[in-house]
Amino acid sequence: MLISPPFGGGRAPVLARNTVASSQPLATQAGIEALQNGGNAVDAALATAITLTVVEPTMNGLGGDSFAILWDGTKIHGLNASGRAPAAWTPEYFAGKTAMDLIGWNTVTVPGMVAGWIELSRKFGKLPFAQLFKRAINYAENGFPVSPVIARQWREAIPILKNQPGFSESFLIDGKAPAAGQIWKYPAQAKTLKDIAATEGESFYKGPLAQSMVGFAKATGGCFSMQDFADNRPEWVEPLAFDYGDYTLLEIPPNGSGIAAQMALGILHAANVKQYPANSAQRIHLQIEAMRLAFADAYAYVSDARSMEVPVSSLLDKDYLASRAAMIDHTKAGSYGAGDPHSGGTVYLCAADESGMMISYIQSNFKGFGSGVVAPGGIAFHNRGMSFSLVAGHPNQVAPGKRPFHTILPAFLTKAGKPSMAFGVMGGNMQPQGHIQFVMRFVDEYLNPQACSDAPRWRIDDLGKLTVEASMPQSIVDGLIAIGHEVAIQPANSLDFGSAQAIAKLSEETDSVYIAGSDHRRDGLAAGF
Repeated sequence: MLISPPFGGGRAPVLARNTVASSQPLATQAGIEALQNGGNAVDAALATAITLTVVEPTMNGLGGDSFAILWDGTKIHGLNASGRAPAAWTPEYFAGKTAMDLIGWNTVTVPGMVAGWIELSRKFGKLPFAQLFKRAINYAENGFPVSPVIARQWREAIPILKNQPGFSESFLIDGKAPAAGQIWKYPAQAKTLKDIAATEGESFYKGPLAQSMVGFAKATGGCFSMQDFADNRPEWVEPLAFDYGDYTLLEIPPNGSGIAAQMALGILHAANVKQYPANSAQRIHLQIEAMRLAFADAYAYVSDARSMEVPVSSLLDKDYLASRAAMIDHTKAGSYGAGDPHSGGTVYLCAADESGMMISYIQSNFKGFGSGVVAPGGIAFHNRGMSFSLVAGHPNQVAPGKRPFHTILPAFLTKAGKPSMAFGVMGGNMQPQGHIQFVMRFVDEYLNPQACSDAPRWRIDDLGKLTVEASMPQSIVDGLIAIGHEVAIQPANSLDFGSAQAIAKLSEETDSVYIAGSDHRRDGLAAGF
């Protein structure tokens, strides 16, 4: 692994026996404090995640979902803490619509994140659950200075969300977003956090907080019931494993879309991507084409596991992926439909401790603040339900109690059955694309996590358009255009390419020395001791 930064001007990686990396420095510090107080990596991840709901509200909130992949010291575990559709969400409920709404109550599924916190703490945590809320409650009560990045995201959300129930009352000051450097306080959210902490989430799913959310929904156009909340359960799952070189990429299975990253890597292997130099237009061309092929299948077939009509084993079959690879013209950009295997605002964090425990964790309100709907007490709901399909018979068609297609993806690399790196790249459909770019930088180019994060990225946006970061070398851009790609260059301050955090084992011989990286694209910080 190359420890020195290869991209010039990049951050130095952090080397430590205990470490946390997240998208917001105050949250990272909360995780470090948990470790210093005798907690383990899971406690650190939870303290960080809980604090993020306060200090980075533009990307996550108490009404969101979460996923985790962790190594407990002896084996891998996966947790799906995404919520389900309300019982009222029958296809008939959406009659007359051709597509799901993008914001508002008709995008809000039951929040699963809080249940995920509880499950992780009970199964793997060492510290008392309530202790993990200390920093989050303090920042909500006493305030924190808003960073320039978060202030910009906050400001840009206002025209879109200001008329949604509870948003302006909860997140605006005299009709405006807080400015960079301004102190933001939210005492009502502190009270909600205290209630969750004291009841270990019982209030959120069966008690006063649930009653408040259901009452607010009924008064403002939602359709939640108390039973919807009481029925919510996180689920322990076996992560999908897919080999790439000497490493194995682990992803949460559907309804998560991490399988798209694994499919793309399989296609790239079959296309012999390594025949082209790293940082060349030819290699990136193959990555883009493989990702387009993988997305075509993911959007056609991935859904709640209970409604998947095509088994994941078929989508990851090496012969099938080779047949998809054969469709790629190495000299020309293409477009693709789904194949026939029968013959998507988010915060990511990771933590590791000297005992060997590592966790890859992600939580989200989806598009920025999410639905824009904010229940009393600062419970900002995600808009994850917008990812359902209204096409009759589609595997991802909306239905009561069903989980939607999900874009948030924690990722994990192992080597010879041992943990190698916990990592993630935030940002809607950027996530599987970020995963393949990150994995190839780490596995094929031997870069450290910070360098993997610093490297310029490309992205296929939600409309299928290819965009690249302004830091992408012009020679690569020119090469992609020559092959037939239409390339849009995003400005240097664009957040469209997500934000990454990663923690890797420094070497196979050192059990508890890690090297961590955080992303310059947001306010990321990796720290350790």
